[in-house]
This record gives sequence, C-alpha cells and structure tokens, in this order.
Amino acid sequence: MRFTNTVSIERPVHEVFAYVSDLRNVPAWNDAIAETRQVNDGPVHVGTTYRQLRTVPSRSEEMLEVTALEPDRRFAVRGDLGPFTGTLTYELEEVGGVTRLTNTADLEAHGVLRLAGAVATGRVREAVGANLGKLKELLERDA
Repeated sequence: MRFTNTVSIERPVHEVFAYVSDLRNVPAWNDAIAETRQVNDGPVHVGTTYRQLRTVPSRSEEMLEVTALEPDRRFAVRGDLGPFTGTLTYELEEVGGVTRLTNTADLEAHGVLRLAGAVATGRVREAVGANLGKLKELLERDA
C-alpha cells in the first residue's frame, strides 16, 4: 500500500524540517504514539535508530531507522509501524513563503490487514492526514 498526503505549513522550511526530523516530537502530533526515544547518541544521521511505543491500534514497541536525511529537503525512516512494515518519507519545499510538506507512506500490511487491502489504505491515509493536520496546527500555533 502506498499513499501520499500533503500539507502547507506557515513556517520556514528549516524549522519544519528540524521538528519533523526529530522523531522524539512525534508523540506531540501523532495520537497513536506515546513515546519515541533516540537509541544512538549524537546528532541525527542516516542510520540513527529510534524505539517507539505505539498505543493504537494496539500497544506495541517499534524500531525505526533513518534511511534518508537531506537537510531542509527530505527525511525518511523505515521500520515497523503498527501492523505494517515500511517507509515514511517527508519531502519539504518552500512555496511562496510557506512550507509544503509531502508525506509518502510505502507500507506492507501483515495478517488480517493484508486481506483488507483498499479499505485499510483509505483509513490509514485518513489517519496520517489527520496527524499532519495536527502537526500543522502545532507548528503554526507556536510561531
């Protein structure tokens, strides 16, 4: 399953990138995540790993690894994401003084969700879109 969501955020690209690429911020804008901790010491780089505690759809611990890091342009992680394994990519660009953030999810479902196909894709896409809306509100409110 692959889908994309885009949101425009009225903040400079470097501020949006800094916030999104620090996965410890995820619990503030993703209701399914209770905690995200960086496992490696030092600044974030390709290969940095995170341990994440998910509460929705069920309680689980996930490991994510940074697979792409192009400052102020692109950030990607790969790992277990609830009942999925996959990659989340965040691409940023400035458009008329506003940051356009495009999130692409490339996920492989496991178990029963694999059979649900298109129905699961639509629901997951909507949930991710809602999270991006919360991210937008959070970053614009703190401006």
